[in-house]
Amino acid sequence: MAEMDTSSSGGHKKGPGVKKGKKLSTRIDLTPMVDLGFLLITFFMFTTTLAKPKTMEINMPYKDPNLKEEEKNKLKASAAMTVLLSKNHRVYYYQGIGDDPNTPPELKITYFSATKGIRDAIIEKKKLVAGLKQSGALGPKDEATILIKPDTTSTYSDLVNMLDEMNINDVKVYAIIDISDIEQGFIKATEDASGGAAPAAGTK
Repeated sequence: MAEMDTSSSGGHKKGPGVKKGKKLSTRIDLTPMVDLGFLLITFFMFTTTLAKPKTMEINMPYKDPNLKEEEKNKLKASAAMTVLLSKNHRVYYYQGIGDDPNTPPELKITYFSATKGIRDAIIEKKKLVAGLKQSGALGPKDEATILIKPDTTSTYSDLVNMLDEMNINDVKVYAIIDISDIEQGFIKATEDASGGAAPAAGTK
């Protein structure tokens, strides 16, 4: 039992012949206060929302179980656009999948800028695919596909910004893939041709 002793020191001195009064002590039982403290701690532990881990949810494209394996892996170059994330927040992109080293694609450079950035390129690609579907060059189930390939010199924030662009532009089919040596060679050749100078932000 927790107690607090508040004994008196005896009060004022009295003259001779005067009897001293009894010393009174007051004991306060602190046990209810301790119980109340534990009840409050338990209450706040159960009612306080625990901090949630800061993670980013990625909704991957739906996989049709009825498709054959060769159809799952088949990607039409006309519906694809490849995005290469490089150093200094540069974004290289080209049409197609760039699987032919003898025919290098036309590599363009942009940034995550509000005007003339990668968002405009994605919107343009979606319009192009929609036109090909109307003309019959692509099937009705074909969708604009964005292949995201971060370079070793890119930053994590660039990848997050690119995934945000997928959600903002409602891109239903996209994938994060390792960049190939051929594509790294495309970047190096482009930088060598421009003397290593990067274009101004917002330009292609």
